[in-house]
Amino acid sequence: MIMSTIHPLLIYVTFALTISILVFDHRDARALHYDNETDRLALLSFKSSIIHDPFGVLSSWNDSTGHFCKWRGVTCSRRHQRVTRLNLESQSLTGSISPSIGNLSFLKELYLDNNSFINGIPQQLGHLRRLEYLWLNNNSLGGMIPVNISACSNLVELDVSFNNLRGEIPVQLDSLSKLQLLYVDDNNLTGEIPVSFGNISSLVEFFAGFNSLNGMIPDSFGQLRILEAISLSDNEIYGTIPSTIFNLSAITGFEVSGNRLHGNLPSEMGISLSNLTFFSIADNHFTGSLPSSLSNMSNLEYLMVDGNNLSGKFPNLPKSHRLSWLSATGNQLGSGEADDLSFILSLTNATELKSLAINNNNFGGVLPESLGNLSSKLVLLYLDNNQISGRIPDEIGNLFNLQDIQLWNNKLMGNIPPIIGKLQNMTALDLSMNRLTGEIPSSIGNLSTLIYLSLRENKLHGSIPSILENCQKLLELDLSKNNLSGMIPQQIFLPSLSVVLNISWNHLVGPLPVQVGNLRNIGQVDVSNNMLSGEIPNAIGSCERLEVLNMEGNFFGGVIPKSLNSLRGIQFLDLSNNNLSGEIPDYFGGFKLQYLNLSHNDFSGKLTEAGIFKNASAIAVSGNSKLCGGIPELHLPTCKSKRSRRTSPSIIKLIIGIISGFLGLCIVSVSLFLCWLKKAKREHSSQSLEIFPLNVSYQSLLRATNGFSVDNFIGAGSFGTVYRGILADNRTLVAVKVLNLSNHRASKSFIAECNTWRSIRHRNLVKVLSACSGVDYKGNDFKALVYEFMANGSLQEWLHPSEPESRRLNLLQRLNIAIDVANALDYLHNQCQSPVVHCDLKPGNILLDNEFVSHVGDFGLSRFLSIATQNFSTTETSSELIKGSIGYVAPEYGMGGEVSTFGDVYSFGILLLEMFTGKMPTDDMFKEGLDLHKYVKNALPDRLDEIVDPPLLQEFQEKPTSTETIDIQNCRGTQNFQKCLISVFTIGIICSAESATERINIADVLAKLHSTKNILF
Repeated sequence: MIMSTIHPLLIYVTFALTISILVFDHRDARALHYDNETDRLALLSFKSSIIHDPFGVLSSWNDSTGHFCKWRGVTCSRRHQRVTRLNLESQSLTGSISPSIGNLSFLKELYLDNNSFINGIPQQLGHLRRLEYLWLNNNSLGGMIPVNISACSNLVELDVSFNNLRGEIPVQLDSLSKLQLLYVDDNNLTGEIPVSFGNISSLVEFFAGFNSLNGMIPDSFGQLRILEAISLSDNEIYGTIPSTIFNLSAITGFEVSGNRLHGNLPSEMGISLSNLTFFSIADNHFTGSLPSSLSNMSNLEYLMVDGNNLSGKFPNLPKSHRLSWLSATGNQLGSGEADDLSFILSLTNATELKSLAINNNNFGGVLPESLGNLSSKLVLLYLDNNQISGRIPDEIGNLFNLQDIQLWNNKLMGNIPPIIGKLQNMTALDLSMNRLTGEIPSSIGNLSTLIYLSLRENKLHGSIPSILENCQKLLELDLSKNNLSGMIPQQIFLPSLSVVLNISWNHLVGPLPVQVGNLRNIGQVDVSNNMLSGEIPNAIGSCERLEVLNMEGNFFGGVIPKSLNSLRGIQFLDLSNNNLSGEIPDYFGGFKLQYLNLSHNDFSGKLTEAGIFKNASAIAVSGNSKLCGGIPELHLPTCKSKRSRRTSPSIIKLIIGIISGFLGLCIVSVSLFLCWLKKAKREHSSQSLEIFPLNVSYQSLLRATNGFSVDNFIGAGSFGTVYRGILADNRTLVAVKVLNLSNHRASKSFIAECNTWRSIRHRNLVKVLSACSGVDYKGNDFKALVYEFMANGSLQEWLHPSEPESRRLNLLQRLNIAIDVANALDYLHNQCQSPVVHCDLKPGNILLDNEFVSHVGDFGLSRFLSIATQNFSTTETSSELIKGSIGYVAPEYGMGGEVSTFGDVYSFGILLLEMFTGKMPTDDMFKEGLDLHKYVKNALPDRLDEIVDPPLLQEFQEKPTSTETIDIQNCRGTQNFQKCLISVFTIGIICSAESATERINIADVLAKLHSTKNILF
């Protein structure tokens, strides 16, 4: 009975459950379809944001190729068919990252690295709660790091390095409790490293180098017990390294180079950091000695402590078997004692050693024989600028892979060992400024890959070995200031020489060989102060790129050959103290010479007053008793006029006949010459002039700019014209500066820029991608520089737009731009190995990228201070001849003062005043003693409103718009606004003081600007 009553109930329940399950399965299917559709639409939206897909990686992203899980780069989960992985790395994609990617709610891995994505990182990435790996590195992303990435609570790796990100590192990232790798290096980030990052106990690697971070390294980092690598190089971090970091035994990589850190290294660091493989504290202000405990580091591969103030003995490193790179350049290591180099013996265990650089220190003693027992993999050996004495050991010949030996400016004695000829991979050898004796070994001729050879300022004797002709790649040869004798071998005039040939201050005799004409690309030739004789060879006129020619102090005779008229690029010419005669050619007056010395010869005739002959301080003609005329400052006698005599008609007819015949002959000769010249130019047009290491050809630039089309025209200056272009090989958007070689200074500007860019790299300097030096299709010389394209043009265009309402910079933007420029100058003046002076700082030379980060460019007039005193080198001129831009050039330059970093500070001061007044220093209102400096100084502090750029006042008075940042809105207080402007103007006034001694250095300027910015917040 009971069973009969329950049975129907069971049947009912079973039926009800079955219906329920069927209903829910139907709903789940509908939900799954809906979610799949969401992923599909998100992927299609991502595709629509891509504007360039050179490899067609997204061509499969359409319904005709099947389900989206089969699309290239897409990985789905098996069960739900939802996107869990999107991998499009290294596909050269260009475009924006679509915000719809935040709809891929099952996504765990997103790899978009090594592409060309632009604009910002979408905030919607914060919706991806399951995301574990986010790689966006090596793109062109701008904006800030989204704060809500901290919502991706499962994130393990975050890499946004090598982009254009700005702002601060979001402190909210400290909530990512699973984060192991955090890479934010090579951006434009500012602010301090969040202290709370010390709470991310899972953190294994933290890279934040090559930004503009400041503040100190947080003490809390000492809590990161599993931290293995930290890189904070090239920032503005100051203070000391927290002692707790030296107790993190898991660390294998530690890099803080290029900051402002100071203090001593702890004595036990070699024990506590026993796993260290990479250690770099270069270019800081560390003092004290290197800990002897470094001898315990058995895993060390890279040790870089150069550019500090370290002193004392260098420790032995007997256990560093893996050591590959050791650099201690530019310290005060060593004491000049005999045992200073004893540590080299311990390095013989480092079988992987490739570079040993201990130059610019105070090491004494002799080079040990154990030097030859160093690793056979050694490539670089830099021991220059020390107090090393004794002989160069023969054992150096064992290091057969050496490519670069720098031993100059020591106290080395004895002969150059012939065994050095065994080092057949050598590209640079500098033994100059020692006390070496004997002859130049002929074995040097075996160094067929040699590019640079300098033996100057020794006591070498004998003749110059003709076997140097085997060095067919030689660009620079300097044998000056020795006791070399005999005749100059014709074989040393190698066509490859394109920088310097200097054999001055020897005892060479005989004529200058006609093979000097082989040096078609040479920049400087110096044969002065020898005993050379004979006439100046006509062939020297073939050295068309010659800028410096010094032949003084010899016995050259005869007249100046007409072929010198071909040296249109000559800037420094010294023929003094010879036996030259005849008239001084008038064509010198048409040259762009900066110095000409013809004194103490036997020249005669009238001296022209054209060109350089107008400048008495730039020429010397004394000691030529037969010269007359010229400008009064030369104190030459007046030329005597010749009396005319009456000529008979028959003589006149004879003269006319002779002249007519001669003219006819000239016409025929000129016609033949022009035909020959046209043919020669056609033959020459196929050759590329390889003065510099080049990456692009004239043809590729022609294609990139669409034939230098007017449509791609950006702007023009005195030295050249700039075009927009797209390089065909990698579709890179570039700016191409084509030099105007009709302006002679343009060629020098090209060389100066190339030399400067080889030595400098900074986030606030315009990036030079390549250079081109060759000929165009017409056979004319062609030179161009290829820069990274700056989307927002020059600061000049924003300060003085053609349509005033079209462009406007707010207060914070102007202040950030000023700080960027000051950062660049601080780097050039204080952080380069040789201080660099820009010499032409102005708004037109400051370019703005798409994030309004400023980049200083145009180094055509720049100077390296370390060699500025060497007048008329191939890249520098004497200080009194420095040119700049009117209104920005320091007053002392106009009076012949020497170049200095304070000249740039003056230009920066004028620039700062211009940025915040809107007045150019050349404005018509500045006359009768009034200039921009006085205009601002006279108005402070009571008449501030009269000098502030009107758009800034308007910005202050207007109600903030929705597009303005919170930072700007916070700057609205009247008191802070005025304090900020007064501070900026005060800095500008100090920097632009008329006397250089009253100006402050750029490091102090930078600190004051940061303090000024802090007023706003």
